[in-house]
Amino acid sequence: MPVLYKFENVQRTFQGASEDITIFNDLTFQVEAGASLAIVGASGSGKSTLLHLMGALDAPTSGSVFFDGQDLALMDETQKAYFRNKTLGFIYQFHHLLPEFSAEENVAMPALIAGDKLAKILPKAKIMLTKVGLADRLTAKISTLSGGERQRVAIARAILQEPKVLLADEPTGNLDEHTGQQIEELLLSLNKELGTTLIVVTHNLELASHLDRCLELKAGKLLELNLRR
Repeated sequence: MPVLYKFENVQRTFQGASEDITIFNDLTFQVEAGASLAIVGASGSGKSTLLHLMGALDAPTSGSVFFDGQDLALMDETQKAYFRNKTLGFIYQFHHLLPEFSAEENVAMPALIAGDKLAKILPKAKIMLTKVGLADRLTAKISTLSGGERQRVAIARAILQEPKVLLADEPTGNLDEHTGQQIEELLLSLNKELGTTLIVVTHNLELASHLDRCLELKAGKLLELNLRR
């Protein structure tokens, strides 16, 4: 499979009160298109920072992050916004849905932000909600949905634009074990069905064990873990 992400000698340092803090240093690795990758590690190890670099929400202090051969740091802010809207789907531990809108309106938001008309995009939003098992909750207000249903809405929103990549930050972190397993199965099925590259930051080793590959971020370095059963 072709290489989608390529990290070359990436360092990320933040300015601390008394000295700079290096989160990671000299990271070099790649992610193939269509693969599923888990990134695990202790809290504060830099997992979310790594995801932000992939999403062009942050930039390395040194080194380069390439997506499909393009250095993300060379994009201007308009190009980065377009890249995030059209190429990436984001799924967070906290779903960031808008409570005053319905499920289908929330799913339609990325396309609305891109300039599409609601009447044009709603049919596709309904298709995506049906795909994640919410065909009977299209017009429900977010406040009436369970935690698992809200996370399904967030996933439907993330796949609306048929992105090349799904970036998920602790997608099962706020869910009970049974609901978390359902979300896990949904993400894996979407990875296979849509051919979307799936990159998950998680503390959930059970989830990580079902992905193609697992990397542990530890002491600023990435270590390959074999969790497959």
